[in-house]
Amino acid sequence: MIQATNISLAFGGRVLYKDVNLKFVKGNCYGIIGANGAGKSTFLKILTGEIEPNSGDIFITPGERMSVLNQNQNAYDNETVLDTVLLGHKRLMDIQKEKDALYAKADFTEEDGIKAGELETEFAELGGWEAESEAKTLLQNIGIEEGLFYTLMADVDPKIKVKVLLAQALFGNPDILILDEPTNNLDFKTVRWLENFLLDFENIVIIVSHNRHFLNKVCTNICDVDYGHINMYVGNYDFWYESSQLILKQMKDQNKKAEQRAKELKEFIARFAANASKSRQATSRKKELERLTIEDIKPSSRKYPYINFEFTQEIGKEVLKVEGLSKEGMFKKLNFNIEKGQKVAFFAKNSQILTTLFNIILGIEKQDSGNVFVGKTIKITNLPQNNDSYFEGNTSSIVDWLRQYSKDQNETYIRSWLGRMLFTGEENMKPVNVLSGGERVRCMLAKMMLEQGNLLILDEPTNHLDLESITALNKGMLNFKGNILFATHDQEIIETVADRIINIIDEDHYIDFTGSYSEYVEKYGE
Repeated sequence: MIQATNISLAFGGRVLYKDVNLKFVKGNCYGIIGANGAGKSTFLKILTGEIEPNSGDIFITPGERMSVLNQNQNAYDNETVLDTVLLGHKRLMDIQKEKDALYAKADFTEEDGIKAGELETEFAELGGWEAESEAKTLLQNIGIEEGLFYTLMADVDPKIKVKVLLAQALFGNPDILILDEPTNNLDFKTVRWLENFLLDFENIVIIVSHNRHFLNKVCTNICDVDYGHINMYVGNYDFWYESSQLILKQMKDQNKKAEQRAKELKEFIARFAANASKSRQATSRKKELERLTIEDIKPSSRKYPYINFEFTQEIGKEVLKVEGLSKEGMFKKLNFNIEKGQKVAFFAKNSQILTTLFNIILGIEKQDSGNVFVGKTIKITNLPQNNDSYFEGNTSSIVDWLRQYSKDQNETYIRSWLGRMLFTGEENMKPVNVLSGGERVRCMLAKMMLEQGNLLILDEPTNHLDLESITALNKGMLNFKGNILFATHDQEIIETVADRIINIIDEDHYIDFTGSYSEYVEKYGE
């Protein structure tokens, strides 16, 4: 068990947390969520002892081992890949060194022999004799080839380093596992492996992640960092979000009878409990949901942008056709025809390939050969991966910047659209060249909604966005009645939105599959 009691922390005049009381117990996986800057990673550092709170205590059951995902990719550059994983169990490695030092002594005494025997007993109890074999198996399962096991970490690719450090955190069956953004820079195949590993993990897991699909898959509880407090809720991210939204809706609808409101909530809880899978974590979540009462569900004060794409020009029979499209070093003879209403997810090993493809469709770049035909009724609106050209050097206020994309020039009208994207009051007068990455993307989304295109092209639209904005974007994409071409690393968006997958495997090969992403994986694997 790990318990936080009356934890408070402030930096300068800003209070991050006040009187936080939480208990984390065996068999559960806890997802820590909150807006950017709310203090999610800082709270993990308090739990691990890296940061001291202003007040309060962290209690860990005596004898329990904590393992933390290391964020410094260069921390083990002088170690081999295999040794880096083994160092995840520090006590085990300390015993090994102490044993080796004793046995190397020229004047090995009787006292040394007794000490060595004690160390051997503890070493065996901690699984020392199986440790190397288990570490190798873990590395193989996570997708690292045996030929790299004895390579120095300094000499391996950064993408491999990420996997090795993850294997280090998972190694040795820790009692408490702390993971800060564990899916960052992982391919979908490795993420799925990690999901299955955690679903069968019997001890405590505490995670910070912006990956909603991952949180939905593994979490039994959500801890919401919100306005100085951290509130714990039963269920995964979707349950937390949808239950909170349902309560808010019911609060606004004062005319609805209490019995009807209670019935809706009971049905909602039962539906989520029934969806739990057979894994240990999901079974634990199911039991907690079944014990949940209506009074336990509370609304969150978190604010979400309102993203709703609409169009006025009806889509005709011809949407978009690509014939024999080639660009040196990227793709050759690419052919596809987009049909009315399709939402297509594009994959490639290098994101620049998809950016180039989208730019060719938009007429921003030239292809080497082939043709792009856009239907006469089609109006394209675009969210580029790099939006610098829209903002850098531009000292216009947010209101004036957005006004150029609106037919209605009235300031009240423009501010209403910015309000949807959580820009309010004097904030609307900020010059756009000082906006953060997330603020820029929200401005671009407001622009797209005003333009009312019937074909959306979205190139990594979740970059820089917080969970609230990503959730709202996902909902907007789902509800959109037109066509979407998109590239994203957000698996939940891919899973829920895409009805067609185009995967550019290399310059000479691509797969064009009609169906959901899960159907694609079932047929082609990763």
